[in-house]
Amino acid sequence: MKRYRHGLVLGKFYPPHAGHHHLVRTAQDRCERLTVLVCAASVESVPLQERVAWMREVHPGVRVVGAVDDIPVDLTDPAVWEAHMAVFRAAVPGRVDAVFTSETYGDELARRFGGADSVCVDPGRTVFPVSGTAVRKDPVGCWDFLEPPVRAALARRVVVLGAESTGTTTLATALAAHYRARGGVWARTGCVPEYGREFSERKLAELRAGRPDATWPDVTFTTDDFPLIARRQSELEDAAARTGSPVLICDTDAFATTIWHERYMGGPSAEVAEIAARGRGHLWLLTDHRDVPFEDDGLRDGEHLRPWMTDRFADRLTRTGRRFVRLSGPPEQRLRAAVAAVDALLAGGWQFADPLPERR
Repeated sequence: MKRYRHGLVLGKFYPPHAGHHHLVRTAQDRCERLTVLVCAASVESVPLQERVAWMREVHPGVRVVGAVDDIPVDLTDPAVWEAHMAVFRAAVPGRVDAVFTSETYGDELARRFGGADSVCVDPGRTVFPVSGTAVRKDPVGCWDFLEPPVRAALARRVVVLGAESTGTTTLATALAAHYRARGGVWARTGCVPEYGREFSERKLAELRAGRPDATWPDVTFTTDDFPLIARRQSELEDAAARTGSPVLICDTDAFATTIWHERYMGGPSAEVAEIAARGRGHLWLLTDHRDVPFEDDGLRDGEHLRPWMTDRFADRLTRTGRRFVRLSGPPEQRLRAAVAAVDALLAGGWQFADPLPERR
């Protein structure tokens, strides 16, 4: 089998899937050096830099570069071809010895790269029966063809949040179990635990190491604790999204930490707000304090603050334009309402923008 000094794989990778990765790995096996060129149009809804990052993570031994290409495809027009080639050559200026594609235009593309060899890889998509069009149309049906960074980006993140002792953990756990019970791809639905609770338990344990009779009211927080909690919560969420199903249930998030900072420190934190702004939440489920008796589990002392916190969550969710549902009533009623809200989120789809039209 012929080997090449420098090979090229070119595509939109909108988004990248198993077929793309098979193409890249096949080319890498036959080349001393391989360049992957990611071409994105401005109208598309996945940023170029994100696609480049995904491909670099999945293929660390490959040079991955990106280019904006806003020229519609017309395989019958030499002038359009040359306009595309100007973009391609600017991104990949060196000599190309082989072009690897699964497309009918592979031979012409190779010819325009100085007479490079054209290597066609699985044009019938028999190894991995998937396409970018199929992924955009039905991410759930194509979930198993996606790599972890793409799953992390596409997973719909549902955050359960609320004041102390309002059933957030109970609801988050039940909601994740509901989707896992659907089976198939949903069986991997994860539930991200509340890192703030782990942090609080450790604070109390450290205090009791020197003062065995210490209780929760003796614990003190500093403003620096909350960015740490928010960052770690986001890290746990991102890690879970990489291996889970198309929906991820989160027992609180960095946005909720902004309100907890207010509760303990008496005011907002710009640093926590910045961390929260980088989050990927899609739906927030606010557990009302009413209908839920307060239970002191040794890490709670704010029964009198529950109405204020519930209202504060609702106000900030509204003001920041976050999609949320306020849940009240007994646990069964809350779970039914939560499932209905999540199903509505999923039914709305992923709404990828259409790529530029192609004429063949």
